[in-house]
Amino acid sequence: MNRLRRLVLSAPVALAFLAGGAQAQELSLAELSAYFNGLSSAQGDFTQINSDGTISTGKIYIKRPGRIRFEYNPPEEALVVAGGGSLAIFDPRSNTGPDRYPLSQTPLNIILRRDVDLARAEMVTDHSSDGTTTTITAQDPEHPEYGSIRLVFTANPVELRQWVIDDGTGTETTVILGGFDTTSPVRDILFNIINEERLWAQNR
Repeated sequence: MNRLRRLVLSAPVALAFLAGGAQAQELSLAELSAYFNGLSSAQGDFTQINSDGTISTGKIYIKRPGRIRFEYNPPEEALVVAGGGSLAIFDPRSNTGPDRYPLSQTPLNIILRRDVDLARAEMVTDHSSDGTTTTITAQDPEHPEYGSIRLVFTANPVELRQWVIDDGTGTETTVILGGFDTTSPVRDILFNIINEERLWAQNR
């Protein structure tokens, strides 16, 4: 499985060290749920740590519910788009078009669903704080086989800083966020997989 598929299905090991800052209390599951439910759209830069030790960078766009887009910088030049209940992985090394998966079967669905309720029974399997960040590990309680997502937050204000996706096989992928812009508009067309398939075919 290549590193693009690991981003959403399996996943690179993880370490983003968020140093400094004032001591903060552990954020509650209600506070973290409210953060996601209040996040309608966002965009920013990301850094991905891959399981082979390489690093990828790019731009991320989110429009809840159910939509996310990762644009990878050269030399990667890959694209991952979720919209309409599907997630598509566009790999420039492939000549067969994007690989598609149901978004509901990926850990990203946990934070992209319309109503995030992290307090739901057996959804959060770990919840801790180191005094600077709050970390939770969440899974679909009805389908733990879909994998889990470990989320790292800072407080004052609450902000998602990192996630680690794990498919349960010991392989992880880390995405470190460079800070979200939540005020600039995010166009719906960015999450149209059919449109991206057309553009991808034109540019190959």
